[in-house]
Amino acid sequence: MSRTFAYCRVSTGDQTTDNQVREIEGAGFAVDPKRIVAETVSGSVVAVERKGFAKLLDRMEAGDVLIVTKLDRLGRNAMDVRATVERLSDEGIRVHCLALGGVDLTSAAGKMTMGVIAAVAEFERDLLIERTQAGLKRAKASGKTLGRPQALSGDQQKEIIAARGKGASLGVLAKQFGVSRAAIQRVEKRAA
Repeated sequence: MSRTFAYCRVSTGDQTTDNQVREIEGAGFAVDPKRIVAETVSGSVVAVERKGFAKLLDRMEAGDVLIVTKLDRLGRNAMDVRATVERLSDEGIRVHCLALGGVDLTSAAGKMTMGVIAAVAEFERDLLIERTQAGLKRAKASGKTLGRPQALSGDQQKEIIAARGKGASLGVLAKQFGVSRAAIQRVEKRAA
């Protein structure tokens, strides 16, 4: 006999999972309160690394059903959600997402939906990379210096090179200019 579980997650302590529980009940799922797993953990944490979700995985068996209100409850991004759903499916656990009309994500229609979502997520990621690269090229072309500003002015760098040529130690120069020894070494490396 299959059992129904619910996984409810919020990101911060000032939020509550009560609305998620009510939404699941309102959709007609009767979930025994001891089978409702609620936790407060950032969405940036991979699903299997969440304590509550890991315990839930240990409790569930083939034939069970897992209900979530939204896909983002299951993972930090589309790839994590997909891996989580595939893992559950491999264990014979059905996953229903209310935000997608209650579709079973392990069914043929659910797998197609997950494929579309994964494709859109990959497309968005690729667009973000393209926009970032285009912005970097534009900035370089307009003469902007990328990265962290240098801690030492050009005159200070010349002074350091001259002092090192006369045998001044890294530590002495670092103290004199108020920077780390590594900063002095970077000045030397750029000058070489």
